[in-house]
This record gives sequence, structure tokens and C-alpha cells, in this order.
Amino acid sequence: MSLIKSISGIRGTIGGATGDTLNPLDIVKFTTAYATFIRKQTNEEDGYTPSNRIVVGRDARISGEMVNNIVCGTLMGMGYDVVNIGLASTPTTELAVTMAGADGGIIITASHNPRHWNALKLLNRHGEFLTAADGGEVLKIAEEEAFVYADVEHLGKYTEENFDNRHVESILNLKLVDADKIHEKRFTVCVDAINSVGSIILPKLLDRLGVGYTILNKEPNGDFEHNPEPLEKNLQGIMNEMKTGRYNLGIVVDPDVDRLAFITEEGKMFGEEYTLVAVADYILSEMSETENHPPLNTVSNLSSTRALRDVTEKYGGTYTAAAVGEVNVTTKMKETGAVIGGEGNGGVIYPDSHYGRDALAGIGLFLSLLAKKDCKVSELRATYPEYHIAKNRIDLTPETDVDAILAQVKEKYSAMDDVQVNDIDGVKIDFADKWVHLRKSNTEPIIRIYSEAHTMDEADALGKSIMDIVYSMA
Repeated sequence: MSLIKSISGIRGTIGGATGDTLNPLDIVKFTTAYATFIRKQTNEEDGYTPSNRIVVGRDARISGEMVNNIVCGTLMGMGYDVVNIGLASTPTTELAVTMAGADGGIIITASHNPRHWNALKLLNRHGEFLTAADGGEVLKIAEEEAFVYADVEHLGKYTEENFDNRHVESILNLKLVDADKIHEKRFTVCVDAINSVGSIILPKLLDRLGVGYTILNKEPNGDFEHNPEPLEKNLQGIMNEMKTGRYNLGIVVDPDVDRLAFITEEGKMFGEEYTLVAVADYILSEMSETENHPPLNTVSNLSSTRALRDVTEKYGGTYTAAAVGEVNVTTKMKETGAVIGGEGNGGVIYPDSHYGRDALAGIGLFLSLLAKKDCKVSELRATYPEYHIAKNRIDLTPETDVDAILAQVKEKYSAMDDVQVNDIDGVKIDFADKWVHLRKSNTEPIIRIYSEAHTMDEADALGKSIMDIVYSMA
């Protein structure tokens, strides 16, 4: 089955039987459920007058136009006015919701998944992903199918609008994006836009910053030149181009431009985990020099590098780990008053911009850091603590009680001295100089194991040792 329903929306492969794939009938069903939920939520919110408007944006996937047409038509059939912003990044769509004064938004993107996948990601009126409770309510409404559509007198209207320039302008207006300093440096960068919307909006940002650029995979046709997940094994093209010595920096985004990775001037990975670390270092450094600054707190998810904690504590701030998932990170950021946060997959969340992962914000802040440091990207990378993350998985049988195994692991390590155990999302075991995180899959009998240490060999050995313990318990 290739249709996955979750609190953040639905995703699946295109084509095939209804109920098993992302097809027109299921797209209508879940769009209707979302519209039903948004109408109920906004009508019941004290002090808020609904605009009866929903924003829709999409990445450049081959199936995007088909899905977009169905989503927009369904929303109009539910009586909503649709603001179709067309080919747009995820952060652009999130910002467009508030800029347009909309009641919500739908992003049509499968993020880093291959070309035959697509998805609906659901936003509230703040341009943020639905909470777990709200997402669960949408799934319940979809399951019940007690839908009521608008009559002919109350069908929604359709308009088209582009928010790219307003998104870019909002980045330039951020206090810590030093456009003048970036202009002075006359940087030249190489960008892998992976045949999607990054090739449309990133040149607009770079032009405004005075940065020269070459765009690889620039045709936004959704026919991805390589696997779109921004991992080293998929990025040999831009890494080889960087080795020509013509660029100061390599920039890599995923199809919807909410993940960001960098390549050094030598053609080596800066490290996707270190995107957030570097941006946080810059923000905390700048804020620490101002009077009456707020607490210099940061947040990332449990599976992200410890380097963020190290950098945070260097400036006297407090680092907090959140459960995996963007909405969990943003919720924890609001609770702790974090000034920067995100996820180790290259997701930068900067509250001064908005509570969503935004590669444009990450690029503006990173280039500001690079300009002020006046150093090479490789030299900047060498200033951060060295950690490596290994990723493993344990395949179990459907009959295996995964929760019982995780409970045993927690009990075993909770009894040890100098070990911290966190069970807000699976089980994470923090040792003095390394950690391991066990998470169960919601769809398969699998435990994913992430482990981090100062070398990859140490990290992998830690993960393998935990795997042996789990197998002995299964």
C-alpha cells in the first residue's frame, strides 16, 4: 500500500487503486475533510473573523498540476475562495497564508521523496502545520465522510497570485541578514535546484544579495536529475562542479526548498546536520553582543547532532530536544522561547521570519555569517565540534511487541549512572560523549536506530551494540 495517512497530511504514489495510492478520489476526500475542519475551527475561534480564503501552492512534480487542479476545485466546491500561488516553495506557501489573510493553506509536495510520489501538507491560519490533535481530527472527518458541499450560490472564487518577491523581501528585511556585507563580498555560488521550485525563487534571492550563481538541474519540470534527498550519495554532480574552484559555496535544496545543505569550496559536504549549527552559531553570537537580549535558547529534534547543544551552551543558552517532526520542534520552540531551531536534516526554523523550515532564511543567514567571518566555508566548518551520525534499522516480525522492547531498553539504561534517558519519542540514551536514539516505525515492524559519536566508526559501533541488545530481547 502506497497511501500514507498521518496527522500532517497524506502522501502516496500516483496512480493505482483507490484507498491504496494518491489518486483523484482520495485527494477529493482528504481536501474536503481539511476544508470541513478549517471551517469549524475558524468559526469557533474567539476574536477571529474567517476570511473564507485558502492558499494552495505546489512544487514542480510531474503530478503537481493534476493534484493542484483537484485540490483547488474541491475547495471551491466547499465554498472556499482559493488563492492559487502556483509553483512555490513550502516556506513561500506558509508565508502566503498570513500575507493573504487566509484561513489555511495546502502545500502539494512530497518533499524529498522520488518523482512518483506526491502529498498534501496542511496548514492552519498561521501558516504552520496542524498540531497532532488537529491532524487527527482531519483524519477522523475523512473516515466518516459526512461531507456537505456548497450550493451554486455559495461556490468559492478562484484567483492566482505570486508571493515569491514578498518572500524574498521578508528575508532581506530580517535584522540579522546583512545584505550590504554580502554584497561587498561578491560571492559566487553553485546551486543544485533539483528540477523544482528552487530554480525559480533562489535566483531572485541571490540577485537581491548581489551573489553570482550557476544553477544545476534548473528546469522546474519535476523530472529529478537524481534522487532528490540532499544527501552526499546523491550530490556528486554539484560536488564535482565545486571542485573546479570557481565558487565560494555550493547550495543544495530539496524539491520544496525547506531543507538546505552546503558544499565547501573544496567540493566536500559541509554536513547537512551542520546547516542549523552554523546558522545558530551566527544568531547566538550576534544576539549575545546586544544588551537585554532574550535567553539564547535553541531547539532541535532528538535525532539531531549534539553540536547544536555545544554551540548553544558556549553562549550561555539552553538547548532543548523535541520529538521528531516539524510541528513538535516549533511547539517546543514556542514553549522555551527559542531564538533559533530546526532539524538536523537541514531544516532551519527562524522565528523572526516564521515558524517553518525555510532554506531562503538559512541561505541569507549563512551568507551573512560567511561574510562577517571573512573565511572559506571549509575553514568555518573546522570551527565546529566534530560528530558523525550512523543510521541503522532492525527489521522485526509483525508479531513483535516493539513497545515492550523499547520499554526494556529504557529500563536497562535508566538504571545506569551518568546516562540520561528520554522517552518522549521512542527512547534516546545520552552518554557522556555519544548518544543513540531508537524510534519505531508507525507503518512497519521496524526500529530505526540513530547513533552519534566523534567518529563514524564509534557511532556505527554504538548503533550495532544496541541492535544486538534489541535482538536479544525480541
